[in-house]
Amino acid sequence: MDLHFNLNLISQYTSNSQISRVLTESWVKENSFCLDCNNEKLQQFNNNSPVADFYCSNCSQEYELKSKNGSLSKKIVDGAYHSMINRIEADNNPNFFFLTYNKSNWCVKDFLIIPKHYFVSEFIEKRKPLSDTAKRAGWTGCNILLEKIPTSGRIFLVKNSEVIKRNLVIEKWKETEFLKNVNHKSRGWLIDILNYVDLIPARTFRLEDIYKFEFELRIKYPNNNFIKDKIRQQLQLLRDKGIIEFISRGTYKKKNNNYDLLR
Repeated sequence: MDLHFNLNLISQYTSNSQISRVLTESWVKENSFCLDCNNEKLQQFNNNSPVADFYCSNCSQEYELKSKNGSLSKKIVDGAYHSMINRIEADNNPNFFFLTYNKSNWCVKDFLIIPKHYFVSEFIEKRKPLSDTAKRAGWTGCNILLEKIPTSGRIFLVKNSEVIKRNLVIEKWKETEFLKNVNHKSRGWLIDILNYVDLIPARTFRLEDIYKFEFELRIKYPNNNFIKDKIRQQLQLLRDKGIIEFISRGTYKKKNNNYDLLR
C-alpha cells in the first residue's frame, strides 16, 4: 500500500477542496477493500451521491469517506442533521471511512473504518441552526462524535503512517459483526457497556468497576429498574462474543487493543 497521493490527478484543479477530494477519493478507491466480504476493490458512486461514496459490487456494502488534513479529532463535521439520522437508521446505512493526511507531503497519516452497526443516534451531535440572515437560514448541521465510539469499533487500516496487516484488519472487523443483528435499543446498551469498559484503565477489571456507572445508566434508562442485572447480561454477551475475557467470578479482562487513537 502506497501512502502517497497521486499528484498527477490534480493538474487541472485550483480549488483546495477539489484537490483534497480528488486525491483522497482516488487513494481510497485504489487502496481500500470491502471488509465485509474481502472483495479486492470498491466501486465509486457518482459525485455528490446522497447515499455514500463507495460500494462493494459483490455484497452491496456502502462506505462514506470523511477526510481532513492533520490529525483525527474528537468531532467530525458532517452535513444536515436530520439526513444523517435518517441515514444511520436506514437498512442500507453506510460504514464510515475516516482518513487524515499531511498536506506538506500529501501522505496518508491515519485511515480507519467504523462499522455501520456501531452508530447510534446519540453519536450524532446537532449543531445550532444557521441564523435568519444566513443564505440557508434555519439549516441544521451535525457533528459525528468519534470520541463516543468504543475502541472495538475503530478499525485502523493505517495508523500513524503504518499500514496494518490485512488479516488483522479483517479479524477486527469480524469481532464487531455480532452487533449487526442487534436492534437499535439493545445495541445502545452494549455500546454503553463497551464504552464504560474502555474507561477502566486496567486491562483486568471487576464487576464492581462497571457498577460505578450505575447512576449514569439509571438516568439514561429511567424505566429500567434492574440496571445491575442488565449490566451483567451485557457483560455475559460480550464475553460470549469474545470481546472481553472471563477470568473468574466477577472478574473480566479486556482483549489487547492497539488501535485506540482518540482516548
